[in-house]
Amino acid sequence: MKVFFASLGCDKNLVDTEVMLGKLIENGHSITNNEIEADVIVVNTCCFIHDAKEESINTILEMAEYKKTGVCKALIVTGCLAERYKEDITKEIEEVDALFGTTSYGDIISVLEEVLKGNKHTLFRDIDYSPEPYNNRVNTTGGYSTYIKIAEGCDKHCTYCIIPSLRGKFRSVPMEVVLEEAQILAQKGIKELILVAQDTSAYGIDIYDRFALPELLTKMCQIKELDWIRVLYCYPEQITDELIEVMKNEPKICKYIDIPIQHASDEILRKMGRRTSQDELRTVINKLRTNIPGIAIRTTLITGFPGETQEEHIECVKFVEEMKFERLGVFTYSKEPGTPAAKLKNQVPEKTKKSRRDVIMALQQEIVFKHNVEMEGKLVDVLIEGKIPEENVYVGRTYMDAPNVDGYIFVNSPEEMISGDIVKVKVSYAKEYDLIGDRVYEYSK
Repeated sequence: MKVFFASLGCDKNLVDTEVMLGKLIENGHSITNNEIEADVIVVNTCCFIHDAKEESINTILEMAEYKKTGVCKALIVTGCLAERYKEDITKEIEEVDALFGTTSYGDIISVLEEVLKGNKHTLFRDIDYSPEPYNNRVNTTGGYSTYIKIAEGCDKHCTYCIIPSLRGKFRSVPMEVVLEEAQILAQKGIKELILVAQDTSAYGIDIYDRFALPELLTKMCQIKELDWIRVLYCYPEQITDELIEVMKNEPKICKYIDIPIQHASDEILRKMGRRTSQDELRTVINKLRTNIPGIAIRTTLITGFPGETQEEHIECVKFVEEMKFERLGVFTYSKEPGTPAAKLKNQVPEKTKKSRRDVIMALQQEIVFKHNVEMEGKLVDVLIEGKIPEENVYVGRTYMDAPNVDGYIFVNSPEEMISGDIVKVKVSYAKEYDLIGDRVYEYSK
């Protein structure tokens, strides 16, 4: 069968998609990027917030049309939306031939076999089930950087978040399994591994009774083919001195950390079910910057959480102004049925949520631009990702930039470079979110 995949949502979802692609190819199927010629279409859905839910539904409906206009014999839906709304999808979208949940992606072959027999099929394992390890996934990022999922699920139960009820309790992937996958990916040419989970900083607490992320990182740094290791999604209360020490001393670990703090008002943080206060956030951020000079800290914030006052919003703005995060994203609060926050009084109007988001993003643009200006004249390592032929310029990322969420650096080079090269670049010019620079061969300033 020719199979087309629509993978939506987060990078954890993308890893699941890559596992399914690997299993399909291993079993003799082929992958196509053209929906019209696909015999089977699979939609791996997301429903973390309202916009993601809407995108998933629209994609399913769009793909359903190919059962009428293309050669599609089967439409399969998986992921978080399938897990959350299985009954609704079965009832409302008759074109869907199979549904399977967030812990059943390893069963893609058996699901496909059933629908090709003409059977409607559903498969929902316990959400606390841990899929069997699989090390022959397909790299869909198309470059020399990819994600590695080190845990499933989450135990935090923030009041706005539906994830624990869709992805189950926190389950670390055993260290030997992670390291084996990392080694295989590195041998396939991956230069940058990005560690992801709902909560990477909790890695190991469930199976080793300790925060084992520092140990995992130390062992991963011994994989000689890897050049960069990047860590996303660390909860601030779990950023230990040991983790900071490893990040500081291991040259392969990018001096970059993603810490989603969500807000800075103690009252809003309490209502969110977060486990840190503003002072504690300030302490961990200052500790990171003191111990790891040049570290780039990324965070995310939510505006318009139920009951958020203008004063609490201003408090958050002032905290952003004080902390000057190198990278920051803002979401408006999404009222998700089934979460404690959805039942709270004083829901904030959508217009107010968006205006507060825009205020923070405007401030962040100024912060990033000032930071970029300070980079002018400095030497940085750059991972080359491609070339813009018409402009004869290369596109890459510094250690300060994760793929798809952060900025780029555009590099002029007198010599040909290939994707995957890590080269020295002197920053010559700063833009709002991006940098421009020239490749250099002499490392003297």
